[in-house]
Amino acid sequence: MAINFDSALGLHEDALLLRARRAEVLANNIANADTPNFQARDIDFNAILRGESERMSMAQVTTQSGHMSDFIAPDFAAELMYRTPMQPSVDGNTVEVQQEMARYTDNAIRFQSSFTLLNSKFKGLMGAIKGE
Repeated sequence: MAINFDSALGLHEDALLLRARRAEVLANNIANADTPNFQARDIDFNAILRGESERMSMAQVTTQSGHMSDFIAPDFAAELMYRTPMQPSVDGNTVEVQQEMARYTDNAIRFQSSFTLLNSKFKGLMGAIKGE
């Protein structure tokens, strides 16, 4: 019997990739905190994950062999949104370093949680394969 990794792992794989992409965006914001006119950006994680969830629940039907069997990966489909600052800077920079650090830390904790969950799922699959 073959193991279907899509049903075994669910959205956790995509969530991990998206969290890694969001970490890059937040780190870029922090790195450009002193750049004049830099606009802080972010990923709407919930909207993208909701879209992936809907995509997984829809039955995909290929009517011709040339049709694509999958949608665009979430890291390419992610639209970066601009953030509105609570206290805009005089030089036009919209990065608020403390808030960006808090978002980055929150994202890192959530990444670690997803990774731990994914790791436990793989351990369970390995146990099933070994017959434990």
